[in-house]
Amino acid sequence: MRVEIVHDHLAQRGGAERVVLSIAGALPGAPLHTLVYRPEATYPEYRHLDVRPSVLDRVPALHRNHRLALPLAPTVFGRLRTAADVLLCSSSGWAHGAPAAGAKVVYCHSPNRWIHSPHRYLAQGRSPARLVLSLGSGSLQRWDRAAMAGVTTLLANSHRTRDEIRRLYDRDSEVLFPPCTLTRTGAQRPVPGLESGYLLVVSRLLAYKNVDAVVHAVARTPDDRLVVVGVGPDATRLQALAGSNVRFLGSVDDASLRWLYTHARLLVAPAYEDFGLTPIEAELFGRPTVALRSGGYLDTVLDGRTGVFFDAPQAEHIRTAVAEADGHSWDTRAIEAHAAAFGERRFAERLREVLSVAGGDSHPPLAARPGTPVEA
Repeated sequence: MRVEIVHDHLAQRGGAERVVLSIAGALPGAPLHTLVYRPEATYPEYRHLDVRPSVLDRVPALHRNHRLALPLAPTVFGRLRTAADVLLCSSSGWAHGAPAAGAKVVYCHSPNRWIHSPHRYLAQGRSPARLVLSLGSGSLQRWDRAAMAGVTTLLANSHRTRDEIRRLYDRDSEVLFPPCTLTRTGAQRPVPGLESGYLLVVSRLLAYKNVDAVVHAVARTPDDRLVVVGVGPDATRLQALAGSNVRFLGSVDDASLRWLYTHARLLVAPAYEDFGLTPIEAELFGRPTVALRSGGYLDTVLDGRTGVFFDAPQAEHIRTAVAEADGHSWDTRAIEAHAAAFGERRFAERLREVLSVAGGDSHPPLAARPGTPVEA
């Protein structure tokens, strides 16, 4: 059975890009199609895969800002031709629009935020890409629903995503939690000039990630320290808001990230996330999370056991939750044990089973009934 993979774009480091590496590891040799590929901006492991970017990858401006390509994504993916028996689309927006000669399985990280949640995702200014997407949201929503209607099997990365798929597309999906691919046992690279005990945020710097709320929270506690890992178009605004007790590190490699988790006091996770992988990464190192009570964090944070929640992405709520977490007695081993449940082996096994069923194998080894959530 020939399987090919499609992913929206490979132009940043994020949770979806880590999941695609796990997908590729479960399907060795499978070609990986994508809109734009920037090797220097994403994880180096992609250099060892058969990555096949679209014709848009030849446009230099799109390497400087891959979001400019998004209004063209439906057309480009719609013209993709593959020879796969099963096409596996890793989608948070566009990849599920690729046509399939055989079965099509979609692993949905999130229904397209650009067109279904523009009040959050288009709140960062009026770039050409955002303007086109905003003006064309009606036709894009129709395209999105038509593309999803042709999907053979749907997998959701969280219960929140499963509920959104049901609401937007009237389709059932199986919950298959993404794996945590960051390893605890690898090398650690210290960050110069940084002492243990800081608050840590690991996030792309976009408006809906609510990093500004954390920056405001520490502004009134100057004796505390905040470290922010990540890049994105909101970086300049956030840096202008921050005081001297906030340090922005930009993009870091895994060795530095391991060190940062090891020496952090708490992870703060304030975003509207459909899954929310960073609490699991923090748990690998025994670190609790202060998280927004929303979306995928409800799947990845256990209240009172691996973290505490706050109810709104506002500074006063975050400060209260941080104080609660600081006063709590945490069981480090229990935190680490929870992270261990989100392993790659379980993810890969179930993924291959789903693809076998979609491709017509009548006797695949089944670990769960179709439609049954697989909780890591």
